[in-house]
Amino acid sequence: MNVGDAMTYQVRTALVSDPVSLAMRIMLGAKVSGLPVVDGKGHLVGILTESDLLRRAEIDTQRKRPRWLEIVLGPRRLAQEYVDTHSRRVGDLMTTDVVTVDESQPLADAVCLMEKRNFKRVPVTRDGHLIGMLSRADLLRVFLSALPPEGAALAVSDTDIRQRIDEEMLRNPWITRSAIRVSVNEGRVDLDGVVTNDAMRDALRVLVENVPGVVGVKDKLTFVGQRRGYL
Repeated sequence: MNVGDAMTYQVRTALVSDPVSLAMRIMLGAKVSGLPVVDGKGHLVGILTESDLLRRAEIDTQRKRPRWLEIVLGPRRLAQEYVDTHSRRVGDLMTTDVVTVDESQPLADAVCLMEKRNFKRVPVTRDGHLIGMLSRADLLRVFLSALPPEGAALAVSDTDIRQRIDEEMLRNPWITRSAIRVSVNEGRVDLDGVVTNDAMRDALRVLVENVPGVVGVKDKLTFVGQRRGYL
């Protein structure tokens, strides 16, 4: 799955020249934490986020330091902070170092980026032009659509269920296949054998539950090792 399969194509934007009050109204109305900023030609030039608006003179949240520290920081740093806390233009307050993803990128790569940078949303481009946004809510939406309908009963034979369980076990290196025995009767799966930790027991249950046609799992596994929470 690529970014283009999950992203939202219709996205609200702000102009560099817009007043910050307009941008904030858009963010509050759309219930988003960040707003892409474009120039007059529609090119992405920045992003305005909630973090850019935390330190404001209007609400007395600007940084306050002792005089000696202001001298150390110097006039350049203090002047920039004055702009950040007093300007009411989007172009002065936005973050210009914008990280983007291309719509053709694998979705897994975009998720790695969002996880690593702790992004809630990331702009999506095509040939360098902004075409939408990928948010965590978009990921939840595609995740939900990928799940089978709840309560759906699938007509799958016990033989096919057993085969699919075996195939999935072989794909996972944390399973010692020779230590696990699987039996299937009318969609109900019994798990016998030995596990060495609680995580393996839980993972085996999840593996079996996700196989189409399984209606129940009975854990007959024998535990050998330390239980979760113990050193």
